[in-house]
Amino acid sequence: MTSYWQHYPHDADIGIRGFGASLASAFEQAAVALTAVSADPGKVREKESVIIKCNNADPELLFTDWINSIIYEMAVRKMLFSGFKVDINGAKLIAEISGEQVDILRHQPAVEIKGATFTTLKVIQNSDLEWMVQTVVDV
Repeated sequence: MTSYWQHYPHDADIGIRGFGASLASAFEQAAVALTAVSADPGKVREKESVIIKCNNADPELLFTDWINSIIYEMAVRKMLFSGFKVDINGAKLIAEISGEQVDILRHQPAVEIKGATFTTLKVIQNSDLEWMVQTVVDV
């Protein structure tokens, strides 16, 4: 089972999806999709790390907390992230995200992401036991 991410269109905003064999890997892939909304994740070096902790018994709310925590770190640190290591244990998520300061010339950021919404929010496991997480982010 391969982990991957994708975007999907939604009016003026954009949807992000992550797929994986585990819930944690689906969260990681959705985070890559989040970065790809504004820049090419392949151009973001993993120079600095930040720890993110979220706690929510509802997997959908845990997912939006995760995405909004990354958006917050992007905004306050003026960074982009490309490395995501997530551990989920029940209602608790602990992650190490890594990236670097935004370099306008190299990263060419397209948009500023304002936040995750509850629009099309889903956290599901399909019949093949693959996890899929998705939400629309406000840009």
